[in-house]
Amino acid sequence: MSKYIIKNATLVNENEIFESDVLIEDEIITKIAPDISDADAKVIDAEGKYLLPGVIDDQVHFREPGLTHKGNIASESRAAIAGGITTFMEQPNTNPQTTTIEKHEEKFAMGAKSSFANYSFLFGGTNDNLEEIKRLDKNSCSGVKLFLGSSTGNMLVDDEVVLEKIFRSTEMVISAHCEDETTIKNNLEKYKNQYGDDIPVKYHPLIRSEEACYLSSSKAIALAKETGARLHVFHLSTGKEMDLFRNDIPLEQKKITAEVCIHHLWFSDTDYEKKGTLIKWNPAVKTASDRLKLWEALLDDRIDVIATDHAPHLSEEKDNVYTKAPSGGPLVQHALPAMLEKYKEGALSLEKLVEKMCHNPAKLFDIEKRGFLREGYYADVVLVDLNASWEATPSSNYYKCGWSPFDGDTFSSRITHTFVNGHLAFENGKFSEQRNAKRLTFDRD
Repeated sequence: MSKYIIKNATLVNENEIFESDVLIEDEIITKIAPDISDADAKVIDAEGKYLLPGVIDDQVHFREPGLTHKGNIASESRAAIAGGITTFMEQPNTNPQTTTIEKHEEKFAMGAKSSFANYSFLFGGTNDNLEEIKRLDKNSCSGVKLFLGSSTGNMLVDDEVVLEKIFRSTEMVISAHCEDETTIKNNLEKYKNQYGDDIPVKYHPLIRSEEACYLSSSKAIALAKETGARLHVFHLSTGKEMDLFRNDIPLEQKKITAEVCIHHLWFSDTDYEKKGTLIKWNPAVKTASDRLKLWEALLDDRIDVIATDHAPHLSEEKDNVYTKAPSGGPLVQHALPAMLEKYKEGALSLEKLVEKMCHNPAKLFDIEKRGFLREGYYADVVLVDLNASWEATPSSNYYKCGWSPFDGDTFSSRITHTFVNGHLAFENGKFSEQRNAKRLTFDRD
């Protein structure tokens, strides 16, 4: 049995900030108290540092299988733990797609073999796999993913009869990418008629527009209300959509929940001039006004979760004309440092950051014994030095694709230690080659 005592840390947990020691025995936090001593334990002095629960990222694309020139489970989970993310939920639009129970279990086997962080894999819904969705054990994974606007992987669900049946046929969380395909196609045709394939990327938020987002998300929410389905709307990007969500009941009582991603909180359409296709995402980064309204909704609890939508592509793939440049970018290593910058700017408190990145994903997906600093919970914990600056550069990241949308930015906080199930997986820039990750378990009975 391994033992660690993290001494003199400042813990951020369940809306409190307090100084304490933490005893980790094997995989579990066994004691949280001042002045813990144990002669058999390795001591980490965390004086002046903050101890957070490991971040749970409910939306990543790690590109395995089939797209591993961009990234793979090993490379991207390694980058994740360097960024304080100890748990991820990966999306089904790989090659082959994760749309059968057989392929789903094959993906879990890949995670068991190569992941450095705890893992689950969403099951992909399509126009023709309703019977597979019905066969899913509700505790087998983090939920069902539906693309209601086409994205990487051609998994658009556009048959309204099937869509309603999916909503009526599962107790699991349905996580949805909401953009109206017809609106996008019409907008794209308009700009292609004017510019051909070389459309200036600044028009991306007008092609994948506010209207496209609102039409799709409002329709999905109406369907969820009609059917009683449990709906989670991924990567919201517009201020207009914020009126669709509630903050008058606690998260545990919500049937319809919301997520925002780092890039929609950080960038705006003014950044396209400098960043170009490096910040081309679906849904698009939109206006500063949209960003402000996303922040307002995050702080007043209409938005429940912060995630990354980590989606690496090679720089030579991104360096293309608009219609050929893929959407998405790598974010897992930089997400927590970016949000800590926003804390320092006064945009949100540390308690709110931990709530949205750690506690709420665990609650929302009914994850067992993770997301909190609690005795008896798995020791997924992260130590942060809030006074250790570093520059994001290609040489300082661990992404297989080798670049980041934050390249050139300086962060003032650094992740110094990351524990995954009690194993010190990352320490001061060095990785343990031992993997101690686990498949997530859920309590939905």
